[in-house]
Amino acid sequence: MSESLVTQVLDANRALPAHGLVTLTWGNVSAIDRDQGVVAIKPSGVDYDELSAEDIVLLDLEGDVVEGERRPSTDAPTHLALYRAFEEIGAVVHTHSTWATAWAQAEREIPLLGTTHADLSAHAIPLTRQLTDEEIDEDYEGATGTVLIETLAEHGPAELPCALVRGHAPFCWGATADKAVQNAVTLEEVARIALLTTVLDADAGPLAAAVREKHFQRKHGPNAYYGQS
Repeated sequence: MSESLVTQVLDANRALPAHGLVTLTWGNVSAIDRDQGVVAIKPSGVDYDELSAEDIVLLDLEGDVVEGERRPSTDAPTHLALYRAFEEIGAVVHTHSTWATAWAQAEREIPLLGTTHADLSAHAIPLTRQLTDEEIDEDYEGATGTVLIETLAEHGPAELPCALVRGHAPFCWGATADKAVQNAVTLEEVARIALLTTVLDADAGPLAAAVREKHFQRKHGPNAYYGQS
């Protein structure tokens, strides 16, 4: 078993309740070791307080269990679809965090209204299309991955570190498990601020393009200068 990968995924899953992103067992984190071709993911329905390294399940990219006695998260096919589609994704986080899920259930993208959002992404947080009845019946979790991939097609996962699955909840990703969790935390705050902003002003317009680009590029661009080198 890849001990480093398992430790990262264990710590990232434990971070979800610590950040208030999950209720009961409603969320999961996975990460991939590209060299070994294995994905470590939370087991289905196991409480975060009880989670141990031995519970983490290792899968190959086709979803076959490589190591572990537990059943993997039911969302594993969605995670695996994202890993297969985008080499730059190193970890995936799925939660039912309150504020982001509210936007998903309202079937609305999260508009880019301020600099907190621009620090996360230079684009509105998108909403996937509705799954067809056939997709739901034949391969619900795999099809959820498909619609996320479609939604990311234009900008890619580096510019869009998260998306909302229509009527469901958010998925986030990053180069590492820690970064993916950070993106999930930031998304939840962005969703909360955006909802409060639209309550105060239903006609709140998008952030000025120059400010939006400045905030995104200073954190994520080739000449980024936020934080320490």
